[in-house]
Amino acid sequence: MRAARFILGAIGVGFGLWGLWLMRDFTGQQLVSTGVWLAGGILVHDAVLAPVTVGLGVLASRLLPGHFRAATSVAFLLWATLTVVFLPVLSGQGGKPDNDSILNRPYLASWLVLTGVLAGAAIIAGLRRRAHASGAAATAED
Repeated sequence: MRAARFILGAIGVGFGLWGLWLMRDFTGQQLVSTGVWLAGGILVHDAVLAPVTVGLGVLASRLLPGHFRAATSVAFLLWATLTVVFLPVLSGQGGKPDNDSILNRPYLASWLVLTGVLAGAAIIAGLRRRAHASGAAATAED
């Protein structure tokens, strides 16, 4: 296990150094912009995403039956992460009126389908856990 950790750590450090190497030709403004973007990501995570996730987790633990809690937590974590990734295209950032090949897909519809698939998967997983627990309880009674 120690060797695996070392190898993974070395790979991570290697990718970090490679990223720094790719930034060697950045202007001062690009470096500042990169730093602001990285700091902004940390602030958004710590000030918005983490508290909202914890709050929804607490709310779900009080409102949802036990069989649905784990599946709902996983689905929400995936949904929140992918929503953050979707935000630039959902907001239209980077689109240009004179170039219709940029942002030319129905991103909102895709995000809604993703939301539905994750909600459906959480419901199915919760129902399966409930059915499995019911089956195990019935077997234990016999």
